Amino acid sequence: MSGALFLALQHDSGRMERGGRRRSSEAEDAEKGRMKRTIIKDWKTRLSYFLQNSSNSTKIKSKKVGKHRTYFRPSPEEAQLWSEAFDELLANKYGLAAFRAFLKSEFCEENIEFWLACEDFKKTKSPQKLTSKAKKIYNDFIEKEAPKEINIDFQTKNMIAQNIQEATHTCFSAAQKRVYSLMENNSYPRFLESEFYQELCKKTHITRTAQGT
Repeated sequence: MSGALFLALQHDSGRMERGGRRRSSEAEDAEKGRMKRTIIKDWKTRLSYFLQNSSNSTKIKSKKVGKHRTYFRPSPEEAQLWSEAFDELLANKYGLAAFRAFLKSEFCEENIEFWLACEDFKKTKSPQKLTSKAKKIYNDFIEKEAPKEINIDFQTKNMIAQNIQEATHTCFSAAQKRVYSLMENNSYPRFLESEFYQELCKKTHITRTAQGT
């Protein structure tokens, strides 16, 4: 009798344990689902805002007084050109803005921000500004626990720390190439496959006109 009771209790205990694990797994799946829906909702909000703002022409004053240049959202054909090469995407102002918005939705915008900071750094002519910009880039992206720390190896970080003592235009070349490669091989393919990019390729309601004054 006691043996039968023990077996029954053991059976019930195992069933309760399996039920507990199943409920735990279901709870974890539900939590993951909620997180995914939250991320997608945030991404769609960003995309909607991006598309809404880009649908309107933006007038930018040129150096000549009274002159304006008007930029329009590119056609689907133009957006499709971005899939031919990563450089095509980066060279297009609208494409770059779209890529940045996509990276923000993936919480890895520090890569493109670092790359852009390096591009600006290489154009700097003043030695004083070169030194100050080098230190800012190092503080923002390179040093340990920097606010926008990028994923590069320890040796490259050490080399940069030494190079910025006497800053030159090549201080960040190795790190920039590394980050470029990461974006080209990882983020860029995901961008091209994303609804974010597909939306740009298929939806356009802007009537394109010649640049006006």
